[in-house]
Amino acid sequence: MLLVVDNGSIYTKNLTDFLTQKNISFEIQTPNTFDLNSLSDYDSFILSGRRKNEKKINEINSKIVNYSIKNNSKLLGICYGAEILALALGGTIKKSHSLQKGYETVHVLKDNPISNDELSVFESHGFEISKLPKKLIPLGESSNCKYEIIQYEEKPIFGTQFHPEMSLDGNNLIEKFCLL
Repeated sequence: MLLVVDNGSIYTKNLTDFLTQKNISFEIQTPNTFDLNSLSDYDSFILSGRRKNEKKINEINSKIVNYSIKNNSKLLGICYGAEILALALGGTIKKSHSLQKGYETVHVLKDNPISNDELSVFESHGFEISKLPKKLIPLGESSNCKYEIIQYEEKPIFGTQFHPEMSLDGNNLIEKFCLL
């Protein structure tokens, strides 16, 4: 079962509408009400973006990241979800030089199971990953962002700095992730 962790992104409804349209079974929870003791009920996770920085949200999402790594569970971190993936493993984030909002072309750097060629994606973020920890591999970049798509070594754990729920190419990425 897939768990969508709704961290307050304005785009989460687009994500859940897409999953519903594709008949992908999922449950949705918010970090403030989620019981970490139920993590074993899920085999995959999508961490949404967020609107504001809250310590409790960061703690819950970090625990989900660490659980996924330890148990080889699939995980897709979107925007903030990618940032918390990097932070949980010792990476760093920084404030973007300007608010990134709009369409962007992502160039895929390395063969991977969720994306290929170029992607037209939607950006909406004010922070970005500035330093990747050693375990994370860059898979895609754009002219505005060095770490658009990342992966935890050979595990099915990915992050996207962009919002894949907001574009056709991004939807294809989500579907490939769900079908892994």
